[in-house]
Amino acid sequence: MLKFGTDGVRGEFGTELTTSYVAALARAAAKVLRCQLVVIGRDTRESGPALETAIAQSFSELGIEVHLMGVAPTPAIAFAAASSDVVSLAITASHNLYTDNGVKIFGRGGRKLTDEQESQIELELAGELARELAGEPEPVLSKNLAVSHPEYLQRYCAALIASLPKNALAKLHIALDCANGAMSEVASVVFVALGAKVSTINNSPNGTNINHQCGATNPAELIETVKKVKADLGVAFDGDGDRLIAIDDVGSIVDGDHLIAISAQDMKRMGTLRNNKVAVTVMTNIGFHQAMQKSAIEVITTPVGDRSVLIAIQENDLSLGGEQSGHIIYHDLATTGDGLLAAIRLSALIASSAQLFSQIANNAMTSFPQVLKNIRVAKLADNVAQIFATEIAAAEKILADNGRVLVRSSGTEPVVRVMVEAREYEIAESVATTLVAVISARLG
Repeated sequence: MLKFGTDGVRGEFGTELTTSYVAALARAAAKVLRCQLVVIGRDTRESGPALETAIAQSFSELGIEVHLMGVAPTPAIAFAAASSDVVSLAITASHNLYTDNGVKIFGRGGRKLTDEQESQIELELAGELARELAGEPEPVLSKNLAVSHPEYLQRYCAALIASLPKNALAKLHIALDCANGAMSEVASVVFVALGAKVSTINNSPNGTNINHQCGATNPAELIETVKKVKADLGVAFDGDGDRLIAIDDVGSIVDGDHLIAISAQDMKRMGTLRNNKVAVTVMTNIGFHQAMQKSAIEVITTPVGDRSVLIAIQENDLSLGGEQSGHIIYHDLATTGDGLLAAIRLSALIASSAQLFSQIANNAMTSFPQVLKNIRVAKLADNVAQIFATEIAAAEKILADNGRVLVRSSGTEPVVRVMVEAREYEIAESVATTLVAVISARLG
């Protein structure tokens, strides 16, 4: 049985993630969350409509009203839950390819589920699947309570447009890569409404091209587009639109660490960085920590996952947090990571600055070279860092105060992730290669 990872449940459609599984998941969620009305949205994967139908039918069988958003970015689905005080579900596998799909659940108010809620749903789900396996009859659908409600998406776009002054982006030419995903019909609408000149690529989803050699995980085409059209910046979303990677005016990648550093420093100047703190994960570059220290901003470090960042934001009453991967949470404006919100805020900052985006990014922080390696393993160990504590300590001794090592298990797949930072790339690569060899020999 699939279990909740760092961000909902996710797996290969038709094998790990089936229509019967999500139907059971919906029944379990309904019991735990005591839904009366739910909102469902999905990204552009070809498996989305089948999963949407199965989930909607399960809720209908329980007498729960269902509002269908159709194709919508995950942050818009969270916005629907927050603005209407209902439960919402996003059918998406985020940055994965089209063969995978998944379900993210937002509680009333647009918040991600607590650990306790996830555990209760998993317990109920196990019971639902056991009854199904035993051949117990499922409820008979007496009435379809699912109705299309496109106005949820319209309200989301309107709220983003209203968050900035009229024509706030009129000075800018912006290139957008929508990853053939949920932002394909949304992002350009918002940017144009704010006055920007827009060049858009990868906004023609066909069910199988989501995240395929495009978007936040592969911005090569966007880099070339920025150079070709001489854009002031480029923005690449992932398939469900809850994160972004930016490209500056000279075609360099500006990752989440830089974007959060830019925002933190700007918000401190504006007096909106609550408690003078920012929350980031253990993956965040050393250069970010050095930049925040220089700016006299305190950093709270969390485990990987925007859910962990969100918890830290809530517990410490913060207004900003995020991940290197481009999940950025502006807690005063949204309940979860929102790639489009982050993109228009970044654009507004650039539009109001006398500097080019490349200058702003370079002044915000300097990244240490970082090497990331993934090791597919036969059996995943939760305590992988403890298992290899001696080897990790030896690597850290080599790096001294000029780097760091992070070894962790993935929250979504049977993979051990090794990250090494150092002042020189060659040193980081050498240390990472040694660790990978040791881990692969023992766990691979």
